[in-house]
Amino acid sequence: MKTRPVLTLDDCLKIHAAAEAEARKNNWIVAIAILDDGGHLLHFARMDGATPANAAIAVDKARTAAISRRSSGKWEQLIKDGRMGMLNMPGILPVQGGVPIVADGTCIGSVGVSGVQSAQDEQIAQAGIDALPK
Repeated sequence: MKTRPVLTLDDCLKIHAAAEAEARKNNWIVAIAILDDGGHLLHFARMDGATPANAAIAVDKARTAAISRRSSGKWEQLIKDGRMGMLNMPGILPVQGGVPIVADGTCIGSVGVSGVQSAQDEQIAQAGIDALPK
């Protein structure tokens, strides 16, 4: 039987703290969602002033990254490159800001952020992931 790493609550708290610090450093107000590899919510925070829509979008971006094992921005790029059929993929939100978390070559979850420009959302998500030990 295979064994693999999983996200713990402590991991989620580290990811969230680093992501929120990146947002605050830039005066950005966002929602941050951390999901497991199956796209199930492990941790969520909506900063004061972030909208209810930001909350839903952050979760959807993270779910896209978790279940597809690729960033939501890659899906967005496929569509920009003319692959319009990708719009019909189930459970996929093709908007940058969702990033998979990979450990030992395996996707163990994802982070999704919404509230500012999509590239900035991804910057925040990546800052959170970078807080995990390698």
